[in-house]
Amino acid sequence: MNKDRVEGKIKDVAGRVQRQAGEWTGNPKEQVRGAAKQVEGKVQNAWGKAKDAAKKKSADKQASSKPPHRAVDSPEEEESEEIG
Repeated sequence: MNKDRVEGKIKDVAGRVQRQAGEWTGNPKEQVRGAAKQVEGKVQNAWGKAKDAAKKKSADKQASSKPPHRAVDSPEEEESEEIG
């Protein structure tokens, strides 16, 4: 989880609170400000999710481009193969 996702979630929650407070007090300006802050938070959170997905895809691509490591055979297995 990156900084954008955290800040976006905080703005989303703060916007919900502000919008709800505007509804309770009958203040349409606060409702609009809260809704705008909520949308801003959702967009920032979505941007953070996209960045995380791109970072994960890049890391997966790098990991899959490396050849797999061969497990080292134990000396006991080598002896049994030679005998049998």
